[in-house]
Amino acid sequence: MTPAKGEAGDRRRQILDAAAALFAEQGYYKTTTADVARAVGVTQPYVFHFFKSKEALYLAVLESAAERIKSAFAEVDAPAAELEGAMGQAFYGLLASGCRSEVLLCMTAHAISDPTIRNFVSEEFALIHRRIGERFRRAGLPDPEFKAISFIGMGLAIALAELLALQEQMLACMESSFEG
Repeated sequence: MTPAKGEAGDRRRQILDAAAALFAEQGYYKTTTADVARAVGVTQPYVFHFFKSKEALYLAVLESAAERIKSAFAEVDAPAAELEGAMGQAFYGLLASGCRSEVLLCMTAHAISDPTIRNFVSEEFALIHRRIGERFRRAGLPDPEFKAISFIGMGLAIALAELLALQEQMLACMESSFEG
């Protein structure tokens, strides 16, 4: 019996969530579709029903994360003087939410040597950079391109600190730099 459409969508989301957690924990190359299937409690062919390959599954996880990042930044409503801080809070909100693994994967996926994955990540970051830069430009912030690339750079540093369990040290450094 074929699952109902809603159930299939839920199962697809469960597969994506499990894959994100496993890819974040074990890395792209060590994670198998069999691992993902086992984590969800389905068969490996069932995973392939939704995703034709491990690469397609990984790209779907990255796409989901990129959409969440773009959506979170688009939803920020703050005056110009508070825009950067509000967008930073939106990023921290993503890390604190249920999509932490996806976001961290998206922020670090360029390290994977697969050209399709690298190309996807490069295109998504270019789009995110353009949107952030445009948002800063519309707010009248000085040097919006530099601010946008700095904002992304800080996001990458935060993601790396998260992955290396250096969040507390990073926050302490950030706080001391704002005090001085």
